[in-house]
Amino acid sequence: MELGTVGLGKMGMNLTLNLLENGHDVTVYDRDEDKIAEAAKKSAAAPAYTLEELVESLTKERIVWVMVPAGRPVEQVIESLSSLLESDDIIIDGGNSHYKKTLQRKQMLAEKGINLVDAGTSGGVSGARHGACMMIGAENSVFAELEPVFADVTVEDGYIHTGKTGSGHFVKMVHNGIEYGILQAIGEGFEVLEKSDFDLDHGDIARVWNNGSVIESWLMKLTRRVFAERKSLDDIEPVIGSSGEGKWTVEEAIDMKVPTPVLAESLFSRYRSQQEESYGAKLIAALRNQFGGHEVEEK
Repeated sequence: MELGTVGLGKMGMNLTLNLLENGHDVTVYDRDEDKIAEAAKKSAAAPAYTLEELVESLTKERIVWVMVPAGRPVEQVIESLSSLLESDDIIIDGGNSHYKKTLQRKQMLAEKGINLVDAGTSGGVSGARHGACMMIGAENSVFAELEPVFADVTVEDGYIHTGKTGSGHFVKMVHNGIEYGILQAIGEGFEVLEKSDFDLDHGDIARVWNNGSVIESWLMKLTRRVFAERKSLDDIEPVIGSSGEGKWTVEEAIDMKVPTPVLAESLFSRYRSQQEESYGAKLIAALRNQFGGHEVEEK
């Protein structure tokens, strides 16, 4: 399938390589021309140096997959594309946009006959490259057209059509809220281990917990990797970033009058990490670096 990708950061670059490896024809654009050159060097991607050039390179019905940060960056890209694309063209927003913003953008694009698909993407940079997990909101006919692409770039049984546009980003928002809670539990548990009187090997504990235990998981595998790479967390600032989705999930739960104390407390712990020393926060910061490439603040 022929499509364009906009945004060649950690996720966008790896998704582009994934698409190309699966036989799709991809034209790439990024504001940073060095990233365009990097993509062309790494693959058979066709370069475009403006959005206009990207759109002109594609045949109707065009498909443009946007992988830029949520908020103003994606707003600007979609606004620009809305004046360049035509009826029956498709924009896929693969970032973590707030689902209510997605619904607003859908309405704006629908007035021009342009379809919007929200593809909430999980699995971090390795998932984008080798097989992601995707939660996809789209009209039925549009999803049917795009399903072969989603099947190619995800792991086996790793995508779902969640329903109409907006539902993909809604489900991904809740997914990230749950992620906050799981990470918090791992961090707190290892803090208890760290402060005990026993001489414990945290990496070895993570190894055994990830083999047949009820908390076996990819995150526990990454916990073991953290301790394999770092014998101590002393050089990590205990500051945990928060990109918004956990906050949105808690806000939505409050609006729905759904009690989510674990998700709320995990969110507050991230805010608290800005103010006090915490071993658990250091581990969570290191884990986010492992699965998402998020920067770790070094001392």
